[in-house]
Amino acid sequence: MRALSLPLMLVSGLFLSACETNPKAPALAETTYEQALNNPFNAVNYNAVGELMKRYQGPASASNTVGSVSGAPFIVTTLVNIDQLEQSSTLGRLISEQVTSRMAQMGFGVVELKVRNGVYMKRNEGEFLLTREIKEVASAHKAQAVIVGTYAESSALIYVSLKLVNPANSMILAAHDYALPMDRQIRSMLRKGAY
Repeated sequence: MRALSLPLMLVSGLFLSACETNPKAPALAETTYEQALNNPFNAVNYNAVGELMKRYQGPASASNTVGSVSGAPFIVTTLVNIDQLEQSSTLGRLISEQVTSRMAQMGFGVVELKVRNGVYMKRNEGEFLLTREIKEVASAHKAQAVIVGTYAESSALIYVSLKLVNPANSMILAAHDYALPMDRQIRSMLRKGAY
């Protein structure tokens, strides 16, 4: 009996040691606060807002001074996937939040739709304004323009398009296009937030 158990133990040991030889995937290093502070994602989106507003020739304020808070407010909608215009993601929602933040930092009035009643809010999508609703919402808030946007995925880049639209006639008043790298961070925001 002892003669049988020794060969079985040796064979079992070989199988177990074979399992141990699989290399483990290297653990990803945690992002530091300094790396987070210097992450270019925010800067790229903030720069895009600056470029968009440079191209806008409309009445930014009652005194027509760009950056004045005295002008009629803007409305920012959630950026949507260009291939599925009723779908967004964490990426689309985050870019729209950063557009809103940058507009406010620049001194423009921006209506926060999340605290308003009567705005079409699709669960997990953010603030979508359908064409027929843009005029009503903008009129109710006396908005001078609506910022809309799309993003498109490729293997290496995310292409983002921002547009300032006249809510009365849907004419594009200004536009700016830019790209983000399809890195691990962007990829996770597309996967995690797609609905």
